[in-house]
Amino acid sequence: MPYYATFQPANGDQRLGVVLRERSLVIDLGEAQKALLAQGVLVPDQPVPQTMLQLIEASPEMNDVIQTIVHAVKDLDQASFLYKEEDVKYAAPIPRPSKNVFAIGLNYKKHSQEFTGTDDLAPFPIVFTKAPTSVIGTEEGIERFPEYTDSLDYEAELAVIIGKRGRNIAPEDAQDYIFGYSIINDISARDRQKRTSQWFLGKSMDTHCPMGPYIADASEVQWPVQLEISSRVNGEERQHSNTRLLLFDIPTIISTLSQGMTLEPGDIIATGTCEGVGLGFNPPKFLNQGDIVEVEIESLGVLRNRIV
Repeated sequence: MPYYATFQPANGDQRLGVVLRERSLVIDLGEAQKALLAQGVLVPDQPVPQTMLQLIEASPEMNDVIQTIVHAVKDLDQASFLYKEEDVKYAAPIPRPSKNVFAIGLNYKKHSQEFTGTDDLAPFPIVFTKAPTSVIGTEEGIERFPEYTDSLDYEAELAVIIGKRGRNIAPEDAQDYIFGYSIINDISARDRQKRTSQWFLGKSMDTHCPMGPYIADASEVQWPVQLEISSRVNGEERQHSNTRLLLFDIPTIISTLSQGMTLEPGDIIATGTCEGVGLGFNPPKFLNQGDIVEVEIESLGVLRNRIV
């Protein structure tokens, strides 16, 4: 199965696409299906969704339709519905989530140590959220907000996207509820975050949840998820770890969140960051205007943003 993106061609509106990573091409799903139907190619006559949330809600019933489209066009060199990656702008895969982004705090041992200054580890997942209005895509600007914070920080995180509705999900069943995976940079205003025991205000300012560049279908990532994850600031590597080192793994996170609370298609879970955040250096290495922050996760691409 493919990599899904919300993208915008030059002088065009946002569209739903499939990324052919090995060829650096993006398929406009809706236009591809129209063209192939007109050509008499055997593509199921069922309109494809127009947005990522619609696609997630229609999955897995829509999988055969998309597979047929991708198979029919994957060897084409030129078509009106094919775009070079360099000619499109990626939005956040889910540009406006339907609810807050779930996030897990202090979920790597070494990050917990650098943040708290102790060896004490949380006995349960620490859950906070980020406002939907904080979500932006790759290559979009992260606002510095100097009037509100002087300690802006980065956090490389694996994002899990829920694919179907569920409550009281057992850990052994969690994989069945995953639509796919993406990258999140959990931008954090450390002074606002630490002002109270509730982290929401320090995590939710506009543009402080970069996400993307796309969503990898769950089938693209081997289970259990063990991916290399890193971040760079102006080319200098700051973080490097592997998601196998999560203190609370993905099944535990999904199970915990679903205890008495319904998870829905399109829900986003940021699974926590590893050591190497700006706060962890002496002196701290916080972000400044003009800095370029990159988060890279194995098999998921690179999320790149500038501080503005």
